[in-house]
Amino acid sequence: MTEERDGQVNASKTSGESVVVVGLGYVGLPLLVEMVRAGHRVIGLDRSAAVVDSLNAGRSHIDDVGDATIAEILAAGFRSTVDAACIAEADTVVVCVPTPLSRDGAPDLGAVEGVGRMLGERLTSDTLVVLESTTYPGTTEEFFQPLVEAGGLRVGENLCLAFSPERVDPGNRVYGIRNTPKVVGGVTTTCTQRAVDFYASFIDTVVSAKGTREAEMAKLLENTYRHINIALVNEMARFSHELGIDLWNVIDCAKTKPFGFQAFYPGPGVGGHCIPIDPNYLSHTVQARLHYPFRFVELAQEVNAGMPNYVARRIQDRLNDDGKAVRGSTVLLLGVTYKANIADERESPAVPLALKLEAMGADVRFHDPYVDVWNAAEHGDPQRLLKGEQNLSSALREADIVVLLQAHREYLDGALDGVGVFDTRGVLAGSEVVRL
Repeated sequence: MTEERDGQVNASKTSGESVVVVGLGYVGLPLLVEMVRAGHRVIGLDRSAAVVDSLNAGRSHIDDVGDATIAEILAAGFRSTVDAACIAEADTVVVCVPTPLSRDGAPDLGAVEGVGRMLGERLTSDTLVVLESTTYPGTTEEFFQPLVEAGGLRVGENLCLAFSPERVDPGNRVYGIRNTPKVVGGVTTTCTQRAVDFYASFIDTVVSAKGTREAEMAKLLENTYRHINIALVNEMARFSHELGIDLWNVIDCAKTKPFGFQAFYPGPGVGGHCIPIDPNYLSHTVQARLHYPFRFVELAQEVNAGMPNYVARRIQDRLNDDGKAVRGSTVLLLGVTYKANIADERESPAVPLALKLEAMGADVRFHDPYVDVWNAAEHGDPQRLLKGEQNLSSALREADIVVLLQAHREYLDGALDGVGVFDTRGVLAGSEVVRL
């Protein structure tokens, strides 16, 4: 850890700061909206010229930020760019670039490394740098800090460095950036205080962590907790079906207990930018550094990753009950995003399910009010692009089996009344509905 040198870094430079947000996706864009509204002078930096041009023209590319909001922040002085020269003028730089898993399951820090090197070349004295990209404990100090110090500035002397895990929940209408508590941990106490002061200028509650590693671990604990509990109910769904037990009713009963229980629900698999990925950062770190497995995470991953295949087998069973084979049958998938009521398809379990059904010979079709064209191969293969069914009523009539994968509000307003549906989300009722 860098030696603390209190008083050498200005810890109160927060009012109306010049801020650069690196990465203008689902994390960076909603974050900078609140910064602009708080009076900060914000520049968005992204390597995608298409994203930058779209934002500067007043068009948003994510669900949670509409075009009207982009117009609002543009009028307040926001602009976006692909030119990293803006770093030199920043009081604060917030890094929100993606950290996916590589093919071998290790964290891919390529984007973080690229930004770190860019900052090392351009940072000026007395700048606060905050990494928000989810990663394994130790990344900020062991990996990122040497990169940002490459230009000669030193954390604790003339540079502040902190980690603050993103807690964005796309589509959540109750908790957004401002009212979701923000965890912050700095390399030094001065770094922590500088970051706390900055975030407190536009977020209601800021929580100080002991250091960067604790802040990094907090995010992994949050999502590992969810990952493992989802795996628990997914496994219970399998044997409950075999035992003739309605697990959905079981959960409804259990959640009446006012303490000691939190309801989790089964589904066709896990998706999104956090749950399928973040726990693996922790598992990989434990294995790489301590040389033993994090068995809870690995088992949860095995269970959750197996759900699309299990759903495919249940679909096969349903067709068999109707005297039909999977091969040649039309399977209509309703909702291919990873979460209800948004267009985000990242890591959606609909992808492996569709691939499995196609391998079994099914004619796979989909309907989703938020997705017009879907790449079910998830590898950019133009031959695998599927065009969504535009007319839900006719698509329902033509299908041999209808599978609800995502509980979009459009499917819950009576549109599926009287239709035989295999419901993987437990949200439909009626004699024609079969739940997971």
